[in-house]
Amino acid sequence: MRVAAIYDIHGNLPALEAVLQDIRQAGVNHVVVGGDVILGPMPRETLTCLLDLDIPVQFIQGNCDREVLARMRGTETGTVPEQFREVVRWVAQQLHPEHEQLLARWPKTLRVEIRGLGEVLFAMLHREATLRYLPVLRLKTASYQSLKDSTYLWSSAVIPTCSLTARSEGFEL
Repeated sequence: MRVAAIYDIHGNLPALEAVLQDIRQAGVNHVVVGGDVILGPMPRETLTCLLDLDIPVQFIQGNCDREVLARMRGTETGTVPEQFREVVRWVAQQLHPEHEQLLARWPKTLRVEIRGLGEVLFAMLHREATLRYLPVLRLKTASYQSLKDSTYLWSSAVIPTCSLTARSEGFEL
């Protein structure tokens, strides 16, 4: 199985369409969307494009997706800087009730069995989680039976590199 992991789309439909063209040309047969899908200029169109793909797609909920979901439910978490709150409100207004239900079902992490790699854990680490959990993962990964022999794929705005894959035996940042 060829899996493409795409992260941080942020409602940028033209960029997404270009990436999807490359994905099709590469013969990918499964897409993992790693969060932060809708907070951007074309939230509905971006979501529709992903949902209408002719190959299986699975989603992870990113921090921006959670913020929009909270706003759709009439609350604000207070974790978004003031200068971005109006954008969150606008995006929430662009979406429909069925989108709210969809966003609420997206997990925070996803495990996919990939031949040749085994079980791969997909996640998005946000600023607060990256700084808090990565040192723990680095020191403790080998001791967690559920993580042993897994491969990890994650994205973080804090670390200059967008993603990292590693086996638990060699997990080092």
